[in-house]
Amino acid sequence: MAELITVHLAYAETAERQHYQSLQVATGTTLYEALAQAKWLIQFPELATWCEAVTQLDTPTAKRWHVGIYAQKQPLGYVLQSLDRIEVYRSLSADPMSQRKNKSTQKVKYNQ
Repeated sequence: MAELITVHLAYAETAERQHYQSLQVATGTTLYEALAQAKWLIQFPELATWCEAVTQLDTPTAKRWHVGIYAQKQPLGYVLQSLDRIEVYRSLSADPMSQRKNKSTQKVKYNQ
């Protein structure tokens, strides 16, 4: 019988909709298998579609990658460790640095 470990899943689908889940998986479970076991590939069809497109890639590509462990992008075949935090990343509509710069510029205009 395989030893079980606990992993955590996190996905900020939107700024208002966030999903968190703890999951018991067998030692040796991959990142992809955990997403499937948590039923996130059913709950989030766009994640399943993305996974199908990159399942054969061993090296995450910078802007295309949507999953990782503790903010480190990992391939779907990554073997999970106890207490890993699986993170699903969404595409950003704008560069965060640009957004902050625009907000600070707007504040200056309002204060004048």
